[in-house]
Amino acid sequence: QVQLAESGGGLVQAGGSLRLSCEASGRTFSPYGLGWFRQAPGKEREFVAAISWNGGSTTYANSVKGRFTVSRDSAKNTVYLQMNSLNPEDTAVYYCAAERTGGIVVIPRRYDYWGQGTQVTVSS
Repeated sequence: QVQLAESGGGLVQAGGSLRLSCEASGRTFSPYGLGWFRQAPGKEREFVAAISWNGGSTTYANSVKGRFTVSRDSAKNTVYLQMNSLNPEDTAVYYCAAERTGGIVVIPRRYDYWGQGTQVTVSS
């Protein structure tokens, strides 16, 4: 069992930056692929970014490509999402997730473990 806990959300002005963290506990998440998703009010949960088990591969949603960077520190059992050039359309609850195959996965239902989410609000 893996427990995930996000942090780092908050209120930021358009053009600003935030770094989200997601720390795992329960067992090491080194073998797991990790993803970030977000859900805005009234919308479905959508893929944001994913990173493979060894950090060697990453992929991003087109809407965040060039602005967001996903990384992981296996020694700290933590995955990060650096978000730059934020705009109001990025406002959502952000979730991290882990899946057992260790690969790049963009489909939410393929993930095995989820955090509780952290709110990101971008004001115009």
